[in-house]
Amino acid sequence: MILRAALFLSLAGLLAGCVTTGGSVDPLDSPEGREQARDAYIQLGLGYLQQGATEKAKAPLKSALELDPASAEAHVALAVVFQREMESKLAEEHYRKAISLSSGEARILNNYGGFLFEQKRYQEAYDIYLKASEDTLYSERSRVFENLGLTALQMGRRDEAKGFFDRALRLNSRRSLALLQMAQLSYEDKQYPPARSYYERFSKLSEQTPQSLLLGIRLAKVFEERDQVASLGLQMKRLYPGTPEYQQYLSEQ
Repeated sequence: MILRAALFLSLAGLLAGCVTTGGSVDPLDSPEGREQARDAYIQLGLGYLQQGATEKAKAPLKSALELDPASAEAHVALAVVFQREMESKLAEEHYRKAISLSSGEARILNNYGGFLFEQKRYQEAYDIYLKASEDTLYSERSRVFENLGLTALQMGRRDEAKGFFDRALRLNSRRSLALLQMAQLSYEDKQYPPARSYYERFSKLSEQTPQSLLLGIRLAKVFEERDQVASLGLQMKRLYPGTPEYQQYLSEQ
């Protein structure tokens, strides 16, 4: 609520104009004023988006585009709005506009890749992520490689996926999802000491998931750590009793 109020006040103050000796001046008459108003509308739309209020986010983002139809930021924000509303055609339209207007900015490409992955269009997502990964100065490049790993797994490219997860961790050793995937892949390859190392690093950074608990139980069995098996089994029963992983855990007892 505080954030929303602050954004409203910022926008209201911007659009109210200022009084000079010559009368009222409309800030939208200047390029700087239009740019500031556009950015305020985008921030308001993003504020609604963060609150999950996608319907309310549309009006300010539409206003931002009326002020600046070439705003990549407004287009990508609307793309996320429509993605959440499962309006895939509209989401893709705005993603493509944002990519074109931003000359293929890595951040926007990564978001678009996530949309394609969600649509199970894995080859397209893979190609987009690869393009995003080319920006060596992108601050979230490790996330792109993590996403490439997940996409490669979906495409059956297991060894390639492992390479991508490794690159993600070289860039950011705290990428928890990459750590979990490396632990899982190493376990499947019977590389148990590395698998346990990846798993322990993951456990220090992230809350347990059904997948991670099942993997932890299996690793504890390999190393004959009975107390760990019992502890993780209790967590699985308490936190995720209705999951396929819990049923798998029961079948392995």
